[in-house]
Amino acid sequence: MSKQCCTTDNHVKPQKKEVHPHQCDTTKKDHNHAHDHSHGHDHDHSHDLEDKTAFQLFLPAIISLSLLLIAIGFDNYFPQTWFTCWIRLAWYIIAYIPVGLPVIKEAIESIRYKDFFSEFFLMVIATVGAFAIGEYPEAVAVMLFYAVGEVFQTLAVSRAKGNIKSLLDQRPDEVTILRDNKTVIIKAEDAKIGDLIQLKPGEKLGLDGELVSESASFNTAALTGESKPDTKSKGETVLAGMINGSTISLVRVTTAYSDSKLSKILELVQNATAQKAPTELFIRKFAKVYTPIIVLLSIAITLLPAIFVDTYVFSEWLYRALVFLVISCPCALVISIPLGYFGGIGAASHNGILFKGSNFLDILANIQNVVIDKTGTMTEGVFKVQEVIIKSEFDKDEILKMVNALESQSTHPVATAIHDYVGEIDNTINLVGTEEIAGHGLKSTVNGKELLVGNFKLLDKFNISHDADTANIVYTVIAIAYDGKFVGYLTISDSIKADAKIAIDKLHSMNVKVTMLSGDKSAVVDYVAKQLGIDNAYGDLLPEDKVNKVKEIKASNGSVAFVGDGVNDAPVIALSDAGIAMGGLGSDAAIETADVVIQDDMPSKIAMAINIGKQTKKIVWQNIILAFSIKAIVLILGAGGLATMWEAVFADVGVALLAILNAVRIQKMKF
Repeated sequence: MSKQCCTTDNHVKPQKKEVHPHQCDTTKKDHNHAHDHSHGHDHDHSHDLEDKTAFQLFLPAIISLSLLLIAIGFDNYFPQTWFTCWIRLAWYIIAYIPVGLPVIKEAIESIRYKDFFSEFFLMVIATVGAFAIGEYPEAVAVMLFYAVGEVFQTLAVSRAKGNIKSLLDQRPDEVTILRDNKTVIIKAEDAKIGDLIQLKPGEKLGLDGELVSESASFNTAALTGESKPDTKSKGETVLAGMINGSTISLVRVTTAYSDSKLSKILELVQNATAQKAPTELFIRKFAKVYTPIIVLLSIAITLLPAIFVDTYVFSEWLYRALVFLVISCPCALVISIPLGYFGGIGAASHNGILFKGSNFLDILANIQNVVIDKTGTMTEGVFKVQEVIIKSEFDKDEILKMVNALESQSTHPVATAIHDYVGEIDNTINLVGTEEIAGHGLKSTVNGKELLVGNFKLLDKFNISHDADTANIVYTVIAIAYDGKFVGYLTISDSIKADAKIAIDKLHSMNVKVTMLSGDKSAVVDYVAKQLGIDNAYGDLLPEDKVNKVKEIKASNGSVAFVGDGVNDAPVIALSDAGIAMGGLGSDAAIETADVVIQDDMPSKIAMAINIGKQTKKIVWQNIILAFSIKAIVLILGAGGLATMWEAVFADVGVALLAILNAVRIQKMKF
């Protein structure tokens, strides 16, 4: 063999290096630089990898590592006379192909889209350059490092997506339809509104519908995270993803496949990463500008000293430039910050909380005030009539029948309570000109006389005097007037949710002030607020009053998250920094309007959502500080000639892996 071949053979041994003493590290440097940038584009690349098992993902790296270790053994510990020159080069090329070929393909794709500074292109240039200067082991090792880092990132992203992707399994592809008393299995997406689905025990419902059977028990864990069975009665709404209990049930389809609640939720979580947090957006812009600058500086470090240094040696300055390049790469940031936010969204969805974007994780992390609605948010929203006070000159039964008929025009929980108390609606009662007056109640004409049912502000609005003393009643009071006269009132109670007090205590422990706003009368609102320990409470509010209160809170106390049903409170949600919808499964508008949807009705999830935001932000900033601190230290050491390529490798790949491990921690946290 030629002397040149022999030199190349021994070149891998650090102790024998006489020429290009740093080239080995140089190659490794370039690898890391590429590795860094790889993760900017990696999201597309990793999609192809996520369908593989862990062994399949690691297999190319295992093959390359095995061949590399054998070659290094031949180079350093078990010299072989035949392992020289072209045979040695061919061996290293074969070791390079399993991990290098996919990256070369990605580099070509990037160049086609005019992305010349992609991590893939830089990786290829780095490793091909290493081969050109005889640093074969380093060329393979660099690409191997990259491939392993790529797999770890893919596994981390897959884990973060796991909770979200599991939702996809909750929507069956097929449903059993009853037609002419025969069962037919069709694709769920082909089912039409009005079709009758036969649901066997343990089977998942494929579309939203109305229960036709007398009663059925459903497991709603797929939708709410709560495994407690939910018993439904005939005529009640059942949702796609619910699992039927122990008896065969019939469900009439009421919503198209694509419009089901579950479809909307899936669309929501799948698009959640589209809205980026400010930190994430900054890092993206930062990397796009920062990377070309670092590359240009590295070129300058390599070439400019030739003008000013008499003893200029190209290989030495190239080595320093590569060390600089590796250390400076924002790999850990570009990988771990999006992964941290994605992990936060995944952890939230696992707990039945849906974020519409990572930006809302940041917003909730800094929230100073939570403004809550009362009915259905902190209370069950299930009303029961407590007492009926009707003046003696009126026929109590006749009045209640008219009130029941009028309330049937409303979807408010109060209407349900009255219906449960009075019974079936008297269809002989003819309502004319029924009108709902926002924040007041209902108005209609019965038998040519005006009927008013609502709060006492409704009576005031129509100048109807009354002598009722209801100020100290801690129940919701429904006033009734007929033919311009005060008839009486109903009192209706609503129970406080079991975990409402826990929710307020948790919010206070995070130094978040809580304010309750409600259209209900002040005595009721004050009573509930006192029971729960809420800081401020305001009742008798119209929708515009709520808007003004939120404006006041924002002006004096900072950021506001509003928690409501996402429908009636749309103006307040729009005004708040973050809108949180409670009981999102019951309302399409809640899913569409709110920024955060809590899938069950548990108030404690409000504090949990804020906590997830805080923990996500904490992890993101830990990674930012970790990356910049270590890189700054190694850069200083490198400038003093104390840092080699191995330190540079740690500053890039090592820190990136540490950041990934830190980012996935949020998925294991208990909230």
